[in-house]
Amino acid sequence: MDRRPGGVEGLVTAETWRGRRVLVTGHTGFKGAWLTMWLERLGAEVAGLALDPPTSPSLHALAGGDGTGRVDVRDRDAVAARLAAVAPEVVFHLAAQAIVRTAFADPTATYAVNVLGTTNVLDAVRATPGVRAVVVVTSDKVYEPHADGSPHNEDDQLGGVDAYSSSKAACELVAAAYRRSYLAPAGIALATARAGNVIGGGDWATDRVVPDVVRALGRGEPVPLRHPGAVRPWQHVLDPLHGYLMLAERLLEGGAPEALNFGPDPDEACTVAQLVDRLTDGFGGKPGWRKDGDAPPVPETAALRLDATRAHKTLGWAPRLDIDACLRWTVEWYAAQSAGEDARALTLRQIEAFEGRA
Repeated sequence: MDRRPGGVEGLVTAETWRGRRVLVTGHTGFKGAWLTMWLERLGAEVAGLALDPPTSPSLHALAGGDGTGRVDVRDRDAVAARLAAVAPEVVFHLAAQAIVRTAFADPTATYAVNVLGTTNVLDAVRATPGVRAVVVVTSDKVYEPHADGSPHNEDDQLGGVDAYSSSKAACELVAAAYRRSYLAPAGIALATARAGNVIGGGDWATDRVVPDVVRALGRGEPVPLRHPGAVRPWQHVLDPLHGYLMLAERLLEGGAPEALNFGPDPDEACTVAQLVDRLTDGFGGKPGWRKDGDAPPVPETAALRLDATRAHKTLGWAPRLDIDACLRWTVEWYAAQSAGEDARALTLRQIEAFEGRA
């Protein structure tokens, strides 16, 4: 029997999530807001753990998110108390300092949030009865760069050339240690998810390409780019979230891989400049881009591509939006929201449309 929302095999099952208690850390952020709304649509009882929204405007606020669950992941006691109060069965850990240039400017705070914060969440998990599955979201940047720009698979060496990348690689080590030492012996399944560069409507973060394009569009001037030639595995936010949900389902069933990549076809990876050019076309010929000659140097990998073969073989996951659809959905979201459409209704409509795609 097909139990998937929208009647499409390969999507998450509503029966798995209906009435299930779920905690999303970082629920006030861009990806966390999308994930929270999708889980609510599936019927889950969703609670959050995060600071206030990191931007204004924010998708969380525009979509009517409440003010509960305001906890700093660096506060061990507060994290433990929040998990004890929610008593979740599934935890999605997305809370992070996620901006590369911010990490370069303040590595200490980045390691504190990303590494110590992950440790605090997992320590609280092992002390919370009833938790069955944990998905820790890291990054495509956890890998030691390939000199030839070839795709990374899950067995490649962890590393990183900057504070953000290495902090996320450290999260992988923390997750592996907690899995082996504490969680697996207690019957709690844990896996990490390494996603490519995510874009979509509702992102207003600083130093991310799509929000920078939207702001430049509002100013009527080209967007400044630090590394226009950098190649990244761009994907719509719903594709990796779909993977996180499928991975959590497999963890609940048993037998999930310990780590999975979620990214587009490596051949669809493109440069930052190419992405902005295509967004510019979508927004009617503006804003275009210029090289940012004033930006301070930040060490970043020149080319990142992901091999998501293992997610396809073990979960049946595959990206449902190619780069053209990814960009079109992103442009349509911002255009509709700018024209006055309700952000929550708009987001849920795109989730429903994603569920209905073959």
